[in-house]
Amino acid sequence: MLKLSLSLPLPLRLQLSLVVVIGAALLKYEAWDALAAYAFIALIWTFLLRAPIPQLTGLLGTELIFLSLVALPLGWERASFLLVRSLVCLLIMNSFLLTLPPHSFGIALKALPVPGGLKQSLLLAGQYLEILLAEVQRMQRAAQLRGINGPAGWLRYASAAMIGSLYLRSLERAERVYAAMVARGYTGELPVDSRLTAKERLILLVACAIATTLTVASYW
Repeated sequence: MLKLSLSLPLPLRLQLSLVVVIGAALLKYEAWDALAAYAFIALIWTFLLRAPIPQLTGLLGTELIFLSLVALPLGWERASFLLVRSLVCLLIMNSFLLTLPPHSFGIALKALPVPGGLKQSLLLAGQYLEILLAEVQRMQRAAQLRGINGPAGWLRYASAAMIGSLYLRSLERAERVYAAMVARGYTGELPVDSRLTAKERLILLVACAIATTLTVASYW
């Protein structure tokens, strides 16, 4: 089963990830039982994709710092649910992104049933996320060279000033990457065919049914 899951094509991996993320994002507030089910699914997904744990925890820690600044003013009870739900969504998408082959996000994106303009925006956002992940990994290596190890040490190292510097560096790299894409003839479309097979559509349909059931049940 593990080998079968790992052999899923990139477009199907992306769509399965999005189904779970959208289902979790639409959960009713304080639906902890349904959120626990989504958290279990997220952990299984991370295990099946064999996401690198050190990079995953470092990235989640950096993202949760930003989310906590937004959620905590809403009150502890509401913030705790929002943070856990955000953690589940980030765990799924980060696991998908960290296990992508280099520069393959556009291939995964090709099969999404969305307008071309939105696909282009998502593609550029995905390219930026790949660059951001590379910058986070560089910061983690720099922290390790300074003798800072473990998630707790990494969170102390990732101060607000360093996070701002991270995003500035990644934005500059993203602009250079986009300029290089345009210079190589990029016009918003990739010359690849990523249609799902009948078996893959069935897997996606089952995942949609499970996510819909969990989310709708949270409102009853």
